[in-house]
Amino acid sequence: MTDKQALYHTLVQQAGSIIHGEKDLIANMANLSALLFNQLANVNWAGFYLYKEGELVLGPFQGQVACIRIAMGKGVCGTAALSRTTQRVDDVHDFAGHIACDAASNSEIVIPIVINDELIGVLDIDSPIFSRFDEDDQKGLEQLVACFVEHYHVMQLSSVS
Repeated sequence: MTDKQALYHTLVQQAGSIIHGEKDLIANMANLSALLFNQLANVNWAGFYLYKEGELVLGPFQGQVACIRIAMGKGVCGTAALSRTTQRVDDVHDFAGHIACDAASNSEIVIPIVINDELIGVLDIDSPIFSRFDEDDQKGLEQLVACFVEHYHVMQLSSVS
């Protein structure tokens, strides 16, 4: 296991502990954005956009002021949301339709959050470093989102019984 893989293993465990037993989506997103912003090196923004009424709306985050609304299919976040696939971009300036919320951002990774086949939003992380995110980052962040999704699936089931 590489150092980066070990970091993500720890982050997923910490995320699970933080959200365990808490059903409030916003509270959990706020804590997870703080965890990622403070534990990942060379990031200048970490947070969530929520899918509401056909567009992405700014949710809990850490970093500079951000775009409030993003249309589906627009920018890296809108593309990830529409395609429901992770977008890992080495140079956002080369990404067609990139939305520059923070001029300091040079690379970005966005992971869609889908619960029970319903788009909830996206996890978005930006960096001032070109090519900051690699396959290990993608796998680790996808595992963190999977932990988050599994937590909400369990919470939904427990609230039904």
